[in-house]
Amino acid sequence: MSIDRIMFAFAGTMILLSVALSQVHSVYWLYLTAFVGLNMLQAAFTGFCPAAMILKKLGAKPGVAFN
Repeated sequence: MSIDRIMFAFAGTMILLSVALSQVHSVYWLYLTAFVGLNMLQAAFTGFCPAAMILKKLGAKPGVAFN
C-alpha cells in the first residue's frame, strides 16, 4: 500500500471517528474533523504532510502525491 492510500485511509477514518464521537459524546469532537480537513487542504497546496514523512521513514513506498 502506498503512502497516498494510507494517508487517505487514515484521514477518512479520523473524520468518520470524530463525526461518530460528536454524535455520541460531545460536539467538540468536530474540531478534529476541522483539523484533519485543514491539514489535508494545506498538504494539497504545499506538499508537506508530517504523517506522510513518518510513513516514508517507516518504509512505506511513496505514491504520486507525497514523495
